[in-house]
Amino acid sequence: MSQPGPMLPVKPVVSLLLARRDLSPAVVRRLCVHFGPPDLVGPWWPFTYTDYYTPEMGPGLGRLLVSFLHLADPAQLANWKVFTNGIEARLSLGGRRTANLDPGYVAKERLVLATGKNFSHRLYLDHGVYGDLTLLYGQGTFQPLPWTFPDYARGPLPELLLQVRKKYLWQLKAMAGS
Repeated sequence: MSQPGPMLPVKPVVSLLLARRDLSPAVVRRLCVHFGPPDLVGPWWPFTYTDYYTPEMGPGLGRLLVSFLHLADPAQLANWKVFTNGIEARLSLGGRRTANLDPGYVAKERLVLATGKNFSHRLYLDHGVYGDLTLLYGQGTFQPLPWTFPDYARGPLPELLLQVRKKYLWQLKAMAGS
C-alpha cells in the first residue's frame, strides 16, 4: 500500500500570450497581486507557432514567461486559473481577449499547466479546471509529450523553464537546509 507523503511545494509560472507588447507590464503587475514578486520575467518573442488565436486576438501576438519567487502548494493550480481568467476578462475589448494567460508550475519532474479544456491526458482539479501534464524532465532537459504545444517543445520557452527549474531546485535545497 502506498503511503501519502508530505506535499513538496512547486514553482508558480505564468505564460503570457499577448496581443500587444505594451500590455506586459500591466499584466505582470496584476499577476504579482496574487503570486507575489516575480523572480524571472522573460523576454518577449513573437508567437508564430499557430494562427489559432489570430481570429480572437489579432495578428502579431507575442509570448513571455514569468516565474514567481515564492514556492506554493500545487493544489492551488485551479485557483490560479480562476484568477488569471479574471485578468483575461478585465483586459478583453469588445468580447475579444488581449491576453491569454497560462498559469502552471514547475516541479522537479514536470511542467503542469492549468486549462479549462478536458482531454484524455488532463486530470480534473476543481472549478472546471484541469491539470495538463505539458512537459516531463529527464536526461537533463524538459521532454515534450505527444500533446505538448509546439512553443513549449522548442524555442525560447523550454530554455527559460530550465532556468526556472534550476532556481526551484536551489530553493528546495535552501529550505531543506534551514
